[in-house]
Amino acid sequence: MMRSRLLRAVAAGALIAALAAPAAAPQAAAAGPDYAAGDGEPTATACAELGFRSSPEDGMGFHGGRVGYAAPNAVVGMAPPPPPPPPPPPPLAMPDVTAVEGVTVTGQRVVRQDFEAISPVTTTGATQHAAAPYQPGPVETERYPDATVNPVKRVAEQPVSTFSIDVDTASYSNVRRFLNEGRMPPRDAVRVEELINYFDYDYPRPQSRAEPFRPFVSVTPSPWSSGKRIVHIGLQGYDIPQTQRPPLNLVFLVDVSGSMQGPDRLQLAQQSLNLLIDQLRPEDHVSMVVYAGAAGAVLEPTSGGQKLRMRCAVNALQAGGSTAGSQGLELAYQLAQRNFQPGAANRVILMTDGDFNVGINDPAKLEDFIAGKRETGVYLSIYGYGRGNYNDALMQRLAQNGNGTAAYIDSLQEGRKVFRDDFEHGLFPIADDVKIQVEFNPAQISEYRLIGYETRLLNREDFNNDRVDAGEVGSGASVTALYEVTPVGGPSSVDPLRYQGEARATPGVGGELAFLRVRYKLPGQASSRLLERPITEADAFRAWQAAPSATRWAIAVASWGQKLRGDPWIPAGVGWNDVLAMAGQPSDRTDDPRSEFRSLVRRSTELGALASASR
Repeated sequence: MMRSRLLRAVAAGALIAALAAPAAAPQAAAAGPDYAAGDGEPTATACAELGFRSSPEDGMGFHGGRVGYAAPNAVVGMAPPPPPPPPPPPPLAMPDVTAVEGVTVTGQRVVRQDFEAISPVTTTGATQHAAAPYQPGPVETERYPDATVNPVKRVAEQPVSTFSIDVDTASYSNVRRFLNEGRMPPRDAVRVEELINYFDYDYPRPQSRAEPFRPFVSVTPSPWSSGKRIVHIGLQGYDIPQTQRPPLNLVFLVDVSGSMQGPDRLQLAQQSLNLLIDQLRPEDHVSMVVYAGAAGAVLEPTSGGQKLRMRCAVNALQAGGSTAGSQGLELAYQLAQRNFQPGAANRVILMTDGDFNVGINDPAKLEDFIAGKRETGVYLSIYGYGRGNYNDALMQRLAQNGNGTAAYIDSLQEGRKVFRDDFEHGLFPIADDVKIQVEFNPAQISEYRLIGYETRLLNREDFNNDRVDAGEVGSGASVTALYEVTPVGGPSSVDPLRYQGEARATPGVGGELAFLRVRYKLPGQASSRLLERPITEADAFRAWQAAPSATRWAIAVASWGQKLRGDPWIPAGVGWNDVLAMAGQPSDRTDDPRSEFRSLVRRSTELGALASASR
């Protein structure tokens, strides 16, 4: 027992010492032909010369225990004597919600759950799309937000709909993972807006960073409900030219606990990080923190020109131990703030399965802690890995409070999409606290329902309150939302009230169907700006088949998502083949994500038929 404690103390000391340890490394690096450029193949020899080892053979690491990496040495080829045991780390000081200045969170959010400690779950699987049949572990502990499907609302009683935008895509790749494993996803795992926003709709692009959004609107008959219509709203974000993109101050926060063992977890996270490293420029800087039973910094702030050093640090990571996630978050934020650059993209990038089983007594306080940190200008993005104990609910909540994005990486293919193809979408913000509000005209529309965004709903008064947090949009990213509406005189889902008269149309706007308002803040600004436009019959199409391709595709994805989660507003007669018909003809490109979507719909058909036959 005493030997185990000593080893843990040595490992923790090595972690904390890692910031200073590589000071002599540049001299050794100069000897190699590739090191002058700061890049090269991260071979064992090259990494050893930089002070990184792939296995802790000299006692500096803690293999299979609390920390799974080998700290760099101050002198190449010589292992320093073990440092004295450090004092125990202080507990993470997280402010109460009342202590966070300037932060107000109102409206409906993800329903809180009790995240008590759990034991790591062993699972098996492949690194790509898990073609092999899924073999469950001894217990499934995956957690998802508990959100009720949006109801139909009468315009006469509630004419205004308000919500925070969502550009996360975690739900799509997680649903894909379930289908490729041969099982239907849990209904709570399906967030329709994240399925829709997974795709690029090629909306018209804005021309100015000062006005970072250009709205797109279309109205078309609903393909699944006769007499109803779909209102399609799209916002295309400004794409910052590469020469104008701000520098990055990133802190990689990597979960190396025991639950991250496996090719679909830490190994896939390492591959993902190497893809991100490929995109860095000399003016960018990266630090890295790991956490298991202890937390420590393993890479000091390093220029994007020193990619070899970064790769060696990433490739040396090993998994083992429990999960002191809160300590890792605290240390990562400290590093981000220590190297904070005004005007830069300052961000913590967390890679984890979300299994925080040590150090969290109150998840609400953790959310408040992260919300307070976003007020300093340091944002948090979260990338999820693994299965069996994947904690989607917690990661969604933390990303929302951290003003960042959340994605789920189920394969190296998805890693390429997130960290290479869509690199700028997640790291270079163009607008903060983006909110959408739609006011429906009771003279034209009797009912409406927002499709998705159940965890992003806001109160009406939140729209004009600049202290209320909302979503962030990155460079070139787009946002899509759909409403299903019932025209006046159409098939109503809700009976009118007996004692309340219907609202009357406002003179001069009787021909408007609705009015769209968008509020957003430019990065670093405290006051919001307003974008607005009416939605009229000029935006309408007589048949959904005649609508723009962006609208037809969004409708197809929305119908698929609603069927997956069993929405009561999709008629029982709408089948999976109807979804395929809405998606139209496939393209010739094998790498087209829309071709993959059609494959997933066909997979849903097969699994749905099997489920029906078994009942």
